[in-house]
Amino acid sequence: MLSLHGKGVSSGISIGKAFVLQRDRPEVPEYVLPRHLIEDEVERFLQAVERSRAQLQRIRNHIPSTAPAETASFIDTHLLILQDTMISEEPVKNIRERQWNAELALDTQSKRLVDVFEKMEDPYLRNRKTDVIQVVDRILRNLMTPGDDEHERLSTDLSGYIVVATDLTPADAVLLKHRNISAFVTTLGGPISHTAILARSLDIPAIVGVHGATQYVRTEEELIVDGKRGVLLVAAEREILAEFRRRKSDIDRFRHHLELLKTSESVSADGQRISLMANIELPDDIKAVLQVGADGIGLYRTEFLFMNRKEPPGEEEQYEAYSRVIRALSGKPVTIRTLDLGGDKQVNGIGSSQAVNPALGLRAVRLCLNDTSLFRPQLRAIVRSSAHGPVRLMIPMLSNVGEVFRVLDLIKEVKAELSDNGVRFAERLPVGGMIEVPAAAIAADLFAPHLDFLSIGTNDLIQYTLAIDRIDDTVNYLYDPLHPSVIRLIKTTIDAGRGAGIPVAMCGEMAGDARYTRLLLGLGLTEFSMHPAALLEIKQIVRSSDIDELAGFAANVLQAGRMEALHALVDELNERASPENTNLS
Repeated sequence: MLSLHGKGVSSGISIGKAFVLQRDRPEVPEYVLPRHLIEDEVERFLQAVERSRAQLQRIRNHIPSTAPAETASFIDTHLLILQDTMISEEPVKNIRERQWNAELALDTQSKRLVDVFEKMEDPYLRNRKTDVIQVVDRILRNLMTPGDDEHERLSTDLSGYIVVATDLTPADAVLLKHRNISAFVTTLGGPISHTAILARSLDIPAIVGVHGATQYVRTEEELIVDGKRGVLLVAAEREILAEFRRRKSDIDRFRHHLELLKTSESVSADGQRISLMANIELPDDIKAVLQVGADGIGLYRTEFLFMNRKEPPGEEEQYEAYSRVIRALSGKPVTIRTLDLGGDKQVNGIGSSQAVNPALGLRAVRLCLNDTSLFRPQLRAIVRSSAHGPVRLMIPMLSNVGEVFRVLDLIKEVKAELSDNGVRFAERLPVGGMIEVPAAAIAADLFAPHLDFLSIGTNDLIQYTLAIDRIDDTVNYLYDPLHPSVIRLIKTTIDAGRGAGIPVAMCGEMAGDARYTRLLLGLGLTEFSMHPAALLEIKQIVRSSDIDELAGFAANVLQAGRMEALHALVDELNERASPENTNLS
Protein backbone atom coordinates (compact mmCIF):
# COMPACT_ATOMS: atom_id res chain seq x y z
CA MET A 1 0.00 0.00 0.00
CA LEU A 2 1.18 3.52 -0.84
CA SER A 3 0.09 6.56 1.18
CA LEU A 4 0.32 10.06 -0.32
CA HIS A 5 -0.61 13.30 1.40
CA GLY A 6 -1.87 16.68 0.26
CA LYS A 7 -4.37 19.33 1.30
CA GLY A 8 -7.94 18.11 1.70
CA VAL A 9 -10.19 20.77 0.17
CA SER A 10 -13.55 18.97 0.04
CA SER A 11 -14.42 16.50 2.75
CA GLY A 12 -15.83 13.05 2.28
CA ILE A 13 -14.45 9.60 1.54
CA SER A 14 -14.37 8.01 -1.89
CA ILE A 15 -13.28 4.51 -2.88
CA GLY A 16 -12.82 3.69 -6.55
CA LYS A 17 -10.51 3.01 -9.45
CA ALA A 18 -8.04 5.59 -10.71
CA PHE A 19 -8.40 7.48 -13.97
CA VAL A 20 -5.08 9.25 -14.55
CA LEU A 21 -5.60 12.31 -16.74
CA GLN A 22 -2.31 13.12 -18.43
CA ARG A 23 -2.34 16.66 -19.68
CA ASP A 24 1.12 18.18 -19.61
CA ARG A 25 1.46 21.75 -20.76
CA PRO A 26 2.65 21.69 -24.37
CA GLU A 27 6.18 22.94 -24.98
CA VAL A 28 5.84 26.35 -26.58
CA PRO A 29 7.58 26.66 -29.97
CA GLU A 30 9.49 29.88 -30.66
CA TYR A 31 10.14 31.25 -34.14
CA VAL A 32 10.01 34.44 -36.18
CA LEU A 33 7.53 34.68 -39.06
CA PRO A 34 8.10 36.20 -42.48
CA ARG A 35 6.07 39.37 -43.03
CA HIS A 36 3.68 37.85 -45.56
CA LEU A 37 2.47 35.25 -42.99
CA ILE A 38 1.74 37.69 -40.15
CA GLU A 39 -2.00 38.12 -40.79
CA ASP A 40 -2.47 34.37 -41.25
CA GLU A 41 -0.85 33.89 -37.83
CA VAL A 42 -3.13 36.50 -36.28
CA GLU A 43 -6.12 34.67 -37.73
CA ARG A 44 -4.81 31.34 -36.37
CA PHE A 45 -4.55 32.88 -32.90
CA LEU A 46 -8.04 34.41 -33.04
CA GLN A 47 -9.53 31.09 -34.16
CA ALA A 48 -7.89 29.34 -31.18
CA VAL A 49 -9.38 31.95 -28.85
CA GLU A 50 -12.80 31.43 -30.42
CA ARG A 51 -12.52 27.63 -30.13
CA SER A 52 -11.64 28.06 -26.47
CA ARG A 53 -14.65 30.32 -25.95
CA ALA A 54 -16.97 27.85 -27.69
CA GLN A 55 -15.68 24.95 -25.55
CA LEU A 56 -16.26 26.86 -22.31
CA GLN A 57 -19.68 28.07 -23.45
CA ARG A 58 -20.71 24.51 -24.33
CA ILE A 59 -19.68 23.31 -20.86
CA ARG A 60 -21.54 26.22 -19.28
CA ASN A 61 -24.69 25.44 -21.26
CA HIS A 62 -24.70 21.91 -19.83
CA ILE A 63 -24.65 23.04 -16.20
CA PRO A 64 -27.92 21.80 -14.64
CA SER A 65 -30.24 24.31 -12.97
CA THR A 66 -29.80 22.44 -9.68
CA ALA A 67 -26.01 23.11 -9.61
CA PRO A 68 -24.64 25.64 -7.09
CA ALA A 69 -24.63 29.23 -8.33
CA GLU A 70 -20.84 29.51 -8.26
CA THR A 71 -20.57 26.66 -10.79
CA ALA A 72 -21.50 28.98 -13.65
CA SER A 73 -19.68 31.98 -12.20
CA PHE A 74 -16.31 30.20 -12.29
CA ILE A 75 -16.81 29.26 -15.96
CA ASP A 76 -17.86 32.87 -16.58
CA THR A 77 -14.59 34.03 -15.02
CA HIS A 78 -12.62 32.08 -17.64
CA LEU A 79 -14.87 33.44 -20.40
CA LEU A 80 -14.19 36.98 -19.15
CA ILE A 81 -10.45 36.35 -19.10
CA LEU A 82 -10.69 35.24 -22.73
CA GLN A 83 -12.31 38.58 -23.57
CA ASP A 84 -9.77 40.64 -21.65
CA THR A 85 -7.58 42.71 -23.95
CA MET A 86 -4.46 41.52 -22.12
CA ILE A 87 -5.21 38.03 -23.46
CA SER A 88 -7.15 38.66 -26.66
CA GLU A 89 -5.32 41.73 -28.04
CA GLU A 90 -1.81 42.04 -26.61
CA PRO A 91 -0.60 38.75 -28.20
CA VAL A 92 -1.85 40.06 -31.55
CA LYS A 93 0.38 43.11 -31.11
CA ASN A 94 3.34 40.82 -30.41
CA ILE A 95 2.61 38.84 -33.57
CA ARG A 96 2.38 41.95 -35.74
CA GLU A 97 5.16 44.04 -34.20
CA ARG A 98 7.71 41.33 -33.34
CA GLN A 99 6.72 38.78 -35.97
CA TRP A 100 6.41 36.10 -33.27
CA ASN A 101 4.44 32.92 -33.73
CA ALA A 102 1.11 32.88 -31.88
CA GLU A 103 2.21 30.44 -29.16
CA LEU A 104 5.25 32.54 -28.22
CA ALA A 105 3.24 35.78 -28.31
CA LEU A 106 0.59 34.35 -25.99
CA ASP A 107 3.02 32.63 -23.63
CA THR A 108 5.12 35.80 -23.21
CA GLN A 109 2.04 37.88 -22.41
CA SER A 110 0.74 35.30 -19.92
CA LYS A 111 4.07 35.36 -18.05
CA ARG A 112 3.77 39.12 -17.65
CA LEU A 113 0.26 38.75 -16.22
CA VAL A 114 1.26 35.93 -13.87
CA ASP A 115 4.13 38.08 -12.60
CA VAL A 116 1.63 40.81 -11.67
CA PHE A 117 -0.51 38.31 -9.72
CA GLU A 118 2.57 36.83 -8.03
CA LYS A 119 3.26 40.21 -6.41
CA MET A 120 -0.20 40.42 -4.88
CA GLU A 121 -0.30 40.05 -1.11
CA ASP A 122 -3.90 38.91 -0.81
CA PRO A 123 -3.92 35.08 -1.06
CA TYR A 124 -7.27 34.88 -2.81
CA LEU A 125 -6.41 37.41 -5.49
CA ARG A 126 -2.91 36.07 -5.98
CA ASN A 127 -4.36 32.64 -6.55
CA ARG A 128 -6.27 34.06 -9.53
CA LYS A 129 -3.07 33.65 -11.52
CA THR A 130 -4.20 30.02 -11.77
CA ASP A 131 -7.23 31.11 -13.79
CA VAL A 132 -5.00 33.04 -16.21
CA ILE A 133 -2.67 30.03 -16.61
CA GLN A 134 -5.61 27.69 -17.19
CA VAL A 135 -7.14 29.92 -19.86
CA VAL A 136 -3.78 30.35 -21.60
CA ASP A 137 -3.19 26.58 -21.54
CA ARG A 138 -6.58 26.03 -23.17
CA ILE A 139 -5.71 28.46 -25.98
CA LEU A 140 -2.28 26.86 -26.41
CA ARG A 141 -3.84 23.40 -26.76
CA ASN A 142 -6.22 24.77 -29.39
CA LEU A 143 -3.29 26.35 -31.22
CA MET A 144 -1.11 23.24 -31.17
CA THR A 145 -3.72 20.46 -31.36
CA PRO A 146 -6.79 22.14 -32.87
CA GLY A 147 -8.56 18.83 -33.51
CA ASP A 148 -8.38 17.69 -29.86
CA ASP A 149 -11.66 18.51 -28.13
CA GLU A 150 -11.52 17.69 -24.43
CA HIS A 151 -15.33 17.55 -24.27
CA GLU A 152 -15.19 14.56 -26.62
CA ARG A 153 -12.05 13.10 -25.02
CA LEU A 154 -13.74 13.02 -21.62
CA SER A 155 -17.10 11.85 -22.95
CA THR A 156 -16.66 8.37 -21.45
CA ASP A 157 -18.81 7.61 -18.43
CA LEU A 158 -16.47 7.71 -15.43
CA SER A 159 -18.96 6.59 -12.79
CA GLY A 160 -17.15 5.71 -9.60
CA TYR A 161 -13.71 6.67 -10.91
CA ILE A 162 -11.28 8.91 -9.03
CA VAL A 163 -9.52 11.32 -11.39
CA VAL A 164 -5.82 11.93 -10.77
CA ALA A 165 -4.33 14.90 -12.65
CA THR A 166 -1.62 17.53 -12.48
CA ASP A 167 -4.28 20.24 -12.27
CA LEU A 168 -7.95 20.74 -13.13
CA THR A 169 -9.78 23.83 -14.28
CA PRO A 170 -13.28 24.74 -13.04
CA ALA A 171 -14.53 23.64 -16.47
CA ASP A 172 -12.82 20.29 -15.96
CA ALA A 173 -14.53 19.91 -12.58
CA VAL A 174 -17.96 20.59 -14.10
CA LEU A 175 -17.30 18.25 -17.02
CA LEU A 176 -16.03 15.47 -14.78
CA LYS A 177 -18.96 15.88 -12.40
CA HIS A 178 -21.22 15.19 -15.39
CA ARG A 179 -19.15 12.07 -16.06
CA ASN A 180 -20.06 10.95 -12.52
CA ILE A 181 -16.57 10.86 -11.00
CA SER A 182 -16.52 10.12 -7.28
CA ALA A 183 -13.45 12.23 -6.36
CA PHE A 184 -10.36 13.92 -7.76
CA VAL A 185 -6.73 14.38 -6.76
CA THR A 186 -4.30 16.94 -8.20
CA THR A 187 -0.57 17.41 -7.78
CA LEU A 188 -0.94 21.21 -7.92
CA GLY A 189 -3.47 23.66 -6.54
CA GLY A 190 -4.43 25.18 -3.22
CA PRO A 191 -7.42 25.31 -0.87
CA ILE A 192 -8.68 28.65 -2.20
CA SER A 193 -8.41 27.90 -5.92
CA HIS A 194 -11.65 28.11 -7.88
CA THR A 195 -11.46 24.38 -8.56
CA ALA A 196 -11.15 23.63 -4.82
CA ILE A 197 -14.10 25.90 -4.02
CA LEU A 198 -16.11 24.28 -6.80
CA ALA A 199 -15.29 20.80 -5.47
CA ARG A 200 -16.82 21.77 -2.13
CA SER A 201 -19.89 23.23 -3.83
CA LEU A 202 -20.37 20.18 -6.05
CA ASP A 203 -19.78 17.89 -3.07
CA ILE A 204 -16.86 16.06 -4.70
CA PRO A 205 -14.22 14.73 -2.24
CA ALA A 206 -10.94 16.25 -3.36
CA ILE A 207 -7.28 16.59 -2.42
CA VAL A 208 -4.84 19.08 -3.97
CA GLY A 209 -1.08 19.42 -3.75
CA VAL A 210 -0.42 15.65 -3.72
CA HIS A 211 3.09 15.79 -5.12
CA GLY A 212 3.95 12.86 -7.38
CA ALA A 213 0.39 11.53 -7.62
CA THR A 214 0.41 11.28 -11.43
CA GLN A 215 3.77 9.47 -11.28
CA TYR A 216 2.90 6.89 -8.64
CA VAL A 217 -0.73 6.14 -9.54
CA ARG A 218 -1.76 4.04 -12.53
CA THR A 219 -5.17 3.99 -14.23
CA GLU A 220 -7.44 1.24 -12.82
CA GLU A 221 -5.55 1.00 -9.52
CA GLU A 222 -7.88 1.02 -6.50
CA LEU A 223 -7.73 4.26 -4.51
CA ILE A 224 -9.09 5.65 -1.27
CA VAL A 225 -9.52 9.42 -1.01
CA ASP A 226 -10.02 10.99 2.41
CA GLY A 227 -10.94 14.55 1.48
CA LYS A 228 -11.02 15.78 5.06
CA ARG A 229 -7.58 14.55 6.11
CA GLY A 230 -5.96 15.01 2.70
CA VAL A 231 -4.86 11.36 2.43
CA LEU A 232 -4.65 9.28 -0.75
CA LEU A 233 -4.20 5.51 -0.31
CA VAL A 234 -3.15 3.38 -3.27
CA ALA A 235 -3.80 -0.40 -3.36
CA ALA A 236 -4.90 -0.60 0.29
CA GLU A 237 -5.24 -3.92 2.13
CA ARG A 238 -8.66 -5.54 2.55
CA GLU A 239 -8.95 -4.56 6.24
CA ILE A 240 -8.22 -0.89 5.49
CA LEU A 241 -10.75 -0.88 2.65
CA ALA A 242 -13.39 -2.28 5.03
CA GLU A 243 -12.61 0.41 7.61
CA PHE A 244 -12.93 3.24 5.07
CA ARG A 245 -16.17 1.79 3.72
CA ARG A 246 -17.55 1.94 7.26
CA ARG A 247 -16.37 5.54 7.65
CA LYS A 248 -17.95 6.48 4.32
CA SER A 249 -21.26 5.02 5.43
CA ASP A 250 -21.09 7.02 8.67
CA ILE A 251 -20.36 10.23 6.74
CA ASP A 252 -23.29 9.63 4.37
CA ARG A 253 -25.64 9.19 7.33
CA PHE A 254 -24.23 12.32 9.00
CA ARG A 255 -24.78 14.42 5.86
CA HIS A 256 -28.36 13.21 5.62
CA HIS A 257 -28.93 14.34 9.20
CA LEU A 258 -27.40 17.74 8.47
CA GLU A 259 -30.05 18.34 5.80
CA LEU A 260 -32.64 18.22 8.59
CA LEU A 261 -31.02 21.24 10.22
CA LYS A 262 -31.77 23.74 7.44
CA THR A 263 -34.86 25.10 9.19
CA SER A 264 -33.63 24.56 12.76
CA GLU A 265 -32.59 27.42 15.03
CA SER A 266 -28.91 27.96 15.73
CA VAL A 267 -29.23 27.71 19.50
CA SER A 268 -26.75 25.97 21.78
CA ALA A 269 -27.69 23.16 24.15
CA ASP A 270 -27.72 25.67 27.03
CA GLY A 271 -30.01 28.08 25.16
CA GLN A 272 -27.60 30.66 23.72
CA ARG A 273 -28.41 32.09 20.28
CA ILE A 274 -25.50 31.97 17.83
CA SER A 275 -25.73 33.77 14.48
CA LEU A 276 -24.51 31.75 11.49
CA MET A 277 -24.02 33.85 8.38
CA ALA A 278 -22.50 33.34 4.94
CA ASN A 279 -19.69 34.88 2.88
CA ILE A 280 -20.39 35.77 -0.76
CA GLU A 281 -18.50 37.32 -3.66
CA LEU A 282 -21.16 37.79 -6.33
CA PRO A 283 -24.94 38.35 -6.32
CA ASP A 284 -25.39 34.90 -7.90
CA ASP A 285 -23.97 33.30 -4.72
CA ILE A 286 -27.26 34.05 -2.96
CA LYS A 287 -28.80 30.77 -4.10
CA ALA A 288 -26.35 28.76 -1.98
CA VAL A 289 -26.97 31.05 1.01
CA LEU A 290 -30.73 30.54 0.88
CA GLN A 291 -30.37 26.77 0.46
CA VAL A 292 -28.68 26.38 3.86
CA GLY A 293 -30.89 28.85 5.73
CA ALA A 294 -28.12 31.28 6.74
CA ASP A 295 -29.03 34.10 9.13
CA GLY A 296 -27.75 36.64 6.61
CA ILE A 297 -24.57 37.75 4.84
CA GLY A 298 -21.63 38.32 7.15
CA LEU A 299 -19.22 39.28 4.35
CA TYR A 300 -19.99 40.53 0.86
CA ARG A 301 -16.65 40.96 -0.93
CA THR A 302 -17.34 43.89 -3.25
CA GLU A 303 -13.96 43.89 -5.02
CA PHE A 304 -15.19 41.17 -7.38
CA LEU A 305 -17.43 43.77 -9.03
CA PHE A 306 -14.24 45.60 -10.01
CA MET A 307 -12.45 42.69 -11.64
CA ASN A 308 -12.25 41.50 -15.28
CA ARG A 309 -13.27 44.85 -16.73
CA LYS A 310 -11.64 47.95 -18.21
CA GLU A 311 -13.33 50.54 -16.00
CA PRO A 312 -14.46 50.32 -12.35
CA PRO A 313 -18.22 49.97 -11.86
CA GLY A 314 -20.13 53.20 -11.38
CA GLU A 315 -22.46 54.07 -8.51
CA GLU A 316 -25.58 52.84 -10.33
CA GLU A 317 -24.14 49.43 -11.21
CA GLN A 318 -22.95 48.91 -7.64
CA TYR A 319 -26.31 50.02 -6.27
CA GLU A 320 -28.12 47.48 -8.45
CA ALA A 321 -25.78 44.65 -7.40
CA TYR A 322 -26.09 45.40 -3.69
CA SER A 323 -29.86 45.91 -3.90
CA ARG A 324 -30.31 42.57 -5.67
CA VAL A 325 -28.61 40.76 -2.79
CA ILE A 326 -30.52 42.70 -0.12
CA ARG A 327 -33.90 42.00 -1.72
CA ALA A 328 -33.10 38.31 -2.09
CA LEU A 329 -32.33 38.03 1.64
CA SER A 330 -35.87 39.20 2.50
CA GLY A 331 -35.11 41.11 5.66
CA LYS A 332 -31.98 39.29 6.80
CA PRO A 333 -28.90 41.50 7.33
CA VAL A 334 -26.31 41.98 4.57
CA THR A 335 -22.80 43.04 5.59
CA ILE A 336 -21.11 44.84 2.69
CA ARG A 337 -17.35 45.18 2.93
CA THR A 338 -15.98 48.26 1.21
CA LEU A 339 -13.41 47.82 -1.53
CA ASP A 340 -10.42 45.73 -0.45
CA LEU A 341 -7.96 46.33 -3.27
CA GLY A 342 -4.83 48.36 -3.91
CA GLY A 343 -1.15 48.34 -3.07
CA ASP A 344 0.14 45.19 -4.71
CA LYS A 345 -3.37 44.22 -5.83
CA GLN A 346 -3.81 46.08 -9.08
CA VAL A 347 -7.15 45.63 -10.77
CA ASN A 348 -7.92 47.85 -13.75
CA GLY A 349 -5.11 50.17 -12.76
CA ILE A 350 -6.37 50.64 -9.19
CA GLY A 351 -3.46 50.95 -6.79
CA SER A 352 0.25 50.88 -7.49
CA SER A 353 2.82 48.11 -7.33
CA GLN A 354 5.74 50.52 -6.90
CA ALA A 355 5.81 50.29 -3.09
CA VAL A 356 8.95 48.82 -1.55
CA ASN A 357 6.75 46.38 0.36
CA PRO A 358 3.33 46.36 -1.32
CA ALA A 359 1.94 43.90 1.25
CA LEU A 360 2.14 46.76 3.74
CA GLY A 361 1.25 49.51 1.29
CA LEU A 362 -1.69 51.49 -0.02
CA ARG A 363 -4.60 49.05 0.04
CA ALA A 364 -8.14 48.54 1.35
CA VAL A 365 -9.37 51.48 3.47
CA ARG A 366 -6.04 53.25 2.98
CA LEU A 367 -6.54 53.27 -0.77
CA CYS A 368 -10.19 54.31 -0.46
CA LEU A 369 -9.36 57.25 1.80
CA ASN A 370 -6.48 58.21 -0.48
CA ASP A 371 -8.79 58.25 -3.52
CA THR A 372 -12.27 59.32 -2.47
CA SER A 373 -13.32 59.56 -6.13
CA LEU A 374 -13.26 55.74 -6.01
CA PHE A 375 -14.72 55.51 -2.51
CA ARG A 376 -17.61 57.98 -2.66
CA PRO A 377 -19.57 56.21 -5.44
CA GLN A 378 -19.37 52.97 -3.45
CA LEU A 379 -20.49 54.64 -0.23
CA ARG A 380 -23.41 56.29 -2.06
CA ALA A 381 -24.39 52.93 -3.57
CA ILE A 382 -24.28 51.17 -0.20
CA VAL A 383 -26.24 53.89 1.59
CA ARG A 384 -28.86 53.96 -1.17
CA SER A 385 -29.21 50.16 -1.13
CA SER A 386 -30.07 50.31 2.59
CA ALA A 387 -33.58 51.42 1.59
CA HIS A 388 -34.29 47.82 0.52
CA GLY A 389 -33.43 46.02 3.75
CA PRO A 390 -31.02 45.80 6.68
CA VAL A 391 -27.48 46.67 5.58
CA ARG A 392 -24.24 46.80 7.57
CA LEU A 393 -21.14 48.53 6.16
CA MET A 394 -17.76 47.02 7.05
CA ILE A 395 -14.35 48.71 6.74
CA PRO A 396 -11.39 46.43 5.89
CA MET A 397 -7.82 46.57 7.18
CA LEU A 398 -8.25 49.19 9.90
CA SER A 399 -5.01 50.00 11.69
CA ASN A 400 -5.82 53.25 13.53
CA VAL A 401 -8.94 54.91 14.92
CA GLY A 402 -8.41 57.98 12.74
CA GLU A 403 -9.41 55.88 9.72
CA VAL A 404 -12.74 55.13 11.39
CA PHE A 405 -13.46 58.82 11.95
CA ARG A 406 -12.62 59.70 8.34
CA VAL A 407 -14.94 56.99 6.99
CA LEU A 408 -17.74 58.04 9.33
CA ASP A 409 -17.35 61.66 8.18
CA LEU A 410 -17.58 60.60 4.54
CA ILE A 411 -20.71 58.54 5.25
CA LYS A 412 -22.24 61.56 6.97
CA GLU A 413 -21.46 63.74 3.95
CA VAL A 414 -22.90 61.17 1.54
CA LYS A 415 -26.11 60.91 3.56
CA ALA A 416 -26.48 64.68 3.55
CA GLU A 417 -26.02 64.80 -0.26
CA LEU A 418 -28.57 62.04 -0.81
CA SER A 419 -31.05 63.64 1.60
CA ASP A 420 -30.76 67.00 -0.18
CA ASN A 421 -31.58 65.23 -3.45
CA GLY A 422 -34.56 63.41 -1.98
CA VAL A 423 -32.98 59.95 -2.30
CA ARG A 424 -34.36 57.31 0.07
CA PHE A 425 -32.06 55.38 2.45
CA ALA A 426 -32.19 53.88 5.95
CA GLU A 427 -31.30 56.47 8.52
CA ARG A 428 -29.67 53.78 10.65
CA LEU A 429 -26.67 52.20 8.89
CA PRO A 430 -24.50 50.12 11.27
CA VAL A 431 -20.79 50.58 10.52
CA GLY A 432 -18.25 47.97 11.61
CA GLY A 433 -14.57 47.31 11.23
CA MET A 434 -12.54 44.28 10.22
CA ILE A 435 -9.91 43.25 12.72
CA GLU A 436 -7.22 41.70 10.54
CA VAL A 437 -4.13 43.71 11.51
CA PRO A 438 -2.48 42.81 14.85
CA ALA A 439 -2.39 46.50 15.82
CA ALA A 440 -6.19 46.68 15.48
CA ALA A 441 -6.67 43.51 17.55
CA ILE A 442 -4.39 44.76 20.33
CA ALA A 443 -6.21 48.11 20.39
CA ALA A 444 -9.69 46.70 19.73
CA ASP A 445 -10.96 48.39 22.88
CA LEU A 446 -10.11 51.75 21.28
CA PHE A 447 -12.00 50.94 18.06
CA ALA A 448 -15.08 49.33 19.62
CA PRO A 449 -16.69 52.47 21.18
CA HIS A 450 -16.86 54.13 17.74
CA LEU A 451 -18.24 51.19 15.77
CA ASP A 452 -21.47 49.16 15.74
CA PHE A 453 -19.75 45.78 15.34
CA LEU A 454 -16.36 44.13 14.80
CA SER A 455 -15.51 41.26 12.48
CA ILE A 456 -12.32 39.22 12.78
CA GLY A 457 -10.68 38.42 9.44
CA THR A 458 -8.57 35.46 10.49
CA ASN A 459 -6.92 34.85 7.11
CA ASP A 460 -4.92 38.08 7.20
CA LEU A 461 -4.74 38.29 11.00
CA ILE A 462 -2.90 34.95 11.16
CA GLN A 463 -0.56 35.83 8.30
CA TYR A 464 0.34 39.26 9.68
CA THR A 465 0.71 37.96 13.24
CA LEU A 466 2.96 35.04 12.28
CA ALA A 467 4.75 36.86 9.40
CA ILE A 468 4.13 33.99 6.98
CA ASP A 469 2.52 33.52 3.60
CA ARG A 470 0.12 30.58 3.57
CA ILE A 471 0.39 30.30 -0.22
CA ASP A 472 4.18 29.88 -0.04
CA ASP A 473 4.99 26.16 0.15
CA THR A 474 8.28 26.89 1.92
CA VAL A 475 6.67 28.51 4.96
CA ASN A 476 2.94 27.67 4.95
CA TYR A 477 3.53 24.88 7.46
CA LEU A 478 3.83 27.71 10.00
CA TYR A 479 0.28 28.91 9.25
CA ASP A 480 -1.57 27.81 12.36
CA PRO A 481 -4.88 29.28 13.62
CA LEU A 482 -4.13 27.73 17.03
CA HIS A 483 -0.92 29.67 17.58
CA PRO A 484 -1.19 31.13 21.13
CA SER A 485 -0.71 34.68 19.82
CA VAL A 486 -3.59 34.29 17.37
CA ILE A 487 -5.93 32.83 20.00
CA ARG A 488 -5.09 35.67 22.41
CA LEU A 489 -5.74 38.33 19.75
CA ILE A 490 -9.11 36.74 18.98
CA LYS A 491 -9.99 36.72 22.69
CA THR A 492 -8.84 40.33 23.08
CA THR A 493 -11.11 41.41 20.24
CA ILE A 494 -14.13 39.49 21.57
CA ASP A 495 -13.64 41.00 25.02
CA ALA A 496 -13.35 44.50 23.55
CA GLY A 497 -16.66 44.08 21.75
CA ARG A 498 -18.32 42.76 24.87
CA GLY A 499 -16.95 45.68 26.89
CA ALA A 500 -18.41 48.16 24.42
CA GLY A 501 -21.70 46.28 24.11
CA ILE A 502 -21.32 45.53 20.39
CA PRO A 503 -21.34 42.16 18.57
CA VAL A 504 -18.15 40.52 17.34
CA ALA A 505 -18.19 38.26 14.28
CA MET A 506 -15.57 36.15 12.52
CA CYS A 507 -15.56 35.95 8.72
CA GLY A 508 -12.24 34.23 7.96
CA GLU A 509 -11.78 30.57 7.08
CA MET A 510 -11.39 29.67 10.74
CA ALA A 511 -15.11 30.46 11.24
CA GLY A 512 -16.12 27.69 8.85
CA ASP A 513 -13.69 25.06 10.12
CA ALA A 514 -15.50 22.61 12.40
CA ARG A 515 -12.30 21.83 14.30
CA TYR A 516 -12.28 25.30 15.87
CA THR A 517 -16.02 25.86 16.46
CA ARG A 518 -16.14 24.68 20.08
CA LEU A 519 -13.04 26.68 21.00
CA LEU A 520 -14.46 29.84 19.42
CA LEU A 521 -17.77 29.36 21.24
CA GLY A 522 -15.85 29.00 24.48
CA LEU A 523 -13.93 32.20 23.74
CA GLY A 524 -17.27 34.01 23.49
CA LEU A 525 -17.79 34.33 19.73
CA THR A 526 -21.50 34.72 18.94
CA GLU A 527 -21.47 35.37 15.18
CA PHE A 528 -19.80 33.17 12.54
CA SER A 529 -19.68 33.89 8.80
CA MET A 530 -18.44 31.25 6.37
CA HIS A 531 -18.80 29.59 2.97
CA PRO A 532 -22.41 28.32 2.75
CA ALA A 533 -21.20 24.73 2.30
CA ALA A 534 -19.79 24.71 5.86
CA LEU A 535 -22.79 26.21 7.63
CA LEU A 536 -24.90 23.15 8.49
CA GLU A 537 -22.01 21.26 10.08
CA ILE A 538 -21.19 24.32 12.21
CA LYS A 539 -24.87 24.57 13.19
CA GLN A 540 -24.85 20.93 14.30
CA ILE A 541 -21.87 21.62 16.57
CA VAL A 542 -23.50 24.74 18.01
CA ARG A 543 -26.72 22.87 18.80
CA SER A 544 -24.85 20.10 20.61
CA SER A 545 -22.60 22.44 22.64
CA ASP A 546 -22.90 23.73 26.19
CA ILE A 547 -21.21 27.11 25.83
CA ASP A 548 -20.84 27.71 29.56
CA GLU A 549 -18.84 24.48 29.81
CA LEU A 550 -16.76 25.42 26.78
CA ALA A 551 -15.79 28.72 28.42
CA GLY A 552 -13.84 26.81 31.07
CA PHE A 553 -12.10 24.80 28.40
CA ALA A 554 -11.17 27.96 26.45
CA ALA A 555 -9.59 29.41 29.59
CA ASN A 556 -7.26 26.39 29.72
CA VAL A 557 -6.36 26.86 26.05
CA LEU A 558 -5.41 30.49 26.68
CA GLN A 559 -2.98 29.34 29.36
CA ALA A 560 -1.30 26.71 27.15
CA GLY A 561 2.26 27.79 26.47
CA ARG A 562 3.25 25.18 23.88
CA MET A 563 1.49 24.66 20.58
CA GLU A 564 1.63 20.88 20.97
CA ALA A 565 -0.31 21.14 24.21
CA LEU A 566 -2.81 23.55 22.67
CA HIS A 567 -3.49 21.24 19.71
CA ALA A 568 -3.88 18.30 22.07
CA LEU A 569 -6.46 20.21 24.14
CA VAL A 570 -8.54 21.08 21.06
CA ASP A 571 -8.35 17.52 19.75
CA GLU A 572 -9.40 16.18 23.15
CA LEU A 573 -12.41 18.50 23.24
CA ASN A 574 -13.56 17.52 19.75
CA GLU A 575 -13.11 13.80 20.41
CA ARG A 576 -14.97 14.10 23.71
CA ALA A 577 -18.00 15.71 22.05
CA SER A 578 -20.66 13.03 22.24
CA PRO A 579 -22.66 12.39 19.05
CA GLU A 580 -25.58 11.19 21.17
CA ASN A 581 -26.01 14.76 22.42
CA THR A 582 -26.43 16.11 18.91
CA ASN A 583 -29.94 17.49 18.43
CA LEU A 584 -30.86 16.91 14.79
CA SER A 585 -34.57 17.57 15.08
